[in-house]
Amino acid sequence: MLVLSSMKSYVRGVVLKSRQATWQNRALPDFVIIGAQKAGTSSLYFYLSQHPQLLPSFNKEVHFFDGGLDPGVDNFEKGILWYRAHFPLRKNIGFHQKTFEASPLYIFNPLAPRRIFDIIPQVKIIALLRNPTERAISQYLHEKRKNREPLSIYEALQKEEARLEAVIGKKDYKNTVFMHHSYKNRGLYKDQLERYLNCFSRDQILVIASELFFANPDVYLKRVFEFVGVDTECKVKDLRPRNIANNRSDVAPDVYKYLNSFFLPHNQALYELLGENYDW
Repeated sequence: MLVLSSMKSYVRGVVLKSRQATWQNRALPDFVIIGAQKAGTSSLYFYLSQHPQLLPSFNKEVHFFDGGLDPGVDNFEKGILWYRAHFPLRKNIGFHQKTFEASPLYIFNPLAPRRIFDIIPQVKIIALLRNPTERAISQYLHEKRKNREPLSIYEALQKEEARLEAVIGKKDYKNTVFMHHSYKNRGLYKDQLERYLNCFSRDQILVIASELFFANPDVYLKRVFEFVGVDTECKVKDLRPRNIANNRSDVAPDVYKYLNSFFLPHNQALYELLGENYDW
């Protein structure tokens, strides 16, 4: 399985390299799904890819504006040639078709909003937000499965500020600690959305609570279709959730109590910003 995965990755790399030769003739995305991580962006990307007027990026997570997940490689420094290679040729895009990508680190990386605005100022932004307590727990379990977290969940949450202090102070947003151990910080949605609102107009940004989205996907997909400007009557046939972990562990009530208390004022500030209460 590992060999097959490596081979697929190699082949995709070769194809992407060949696509760079035609970068000047390729489109930039009409909209970008910016996150949040563990909030359902894989499912949303999969659902939208079924719409005949929506053309997904070559890779779901391009990770251009955040620099990528490899601390030793900065995707942003690869330039617009590399980024455009992920999107269709303009001649292959119909009049009513749109292209898009989904990189869930964009909402959290402080550099991403200005970078996106500087290159595609008219782009539309979609943020899918999950209850930050549930999101933090889900991320912790993901990092634990990947053997990137040696601490217990309560210890990791308690030590997060100390772990991140030096990294954030240096603006070292490619640091593995910033990317993999920021359980609570990734749930401070109000601060993250304000960075986008400082660059983009409010009507360029669509915010959806993932709990509402998955409870009634047809309704919210129609809202997304309207927002990006495609046929709103299209019915997505396959609504199976994607990228769902199957080994979620029981989490102690104290962890929920701690996280709910931590996020309470931040959630209230988010509701005031958006004029909508998600009852988290």
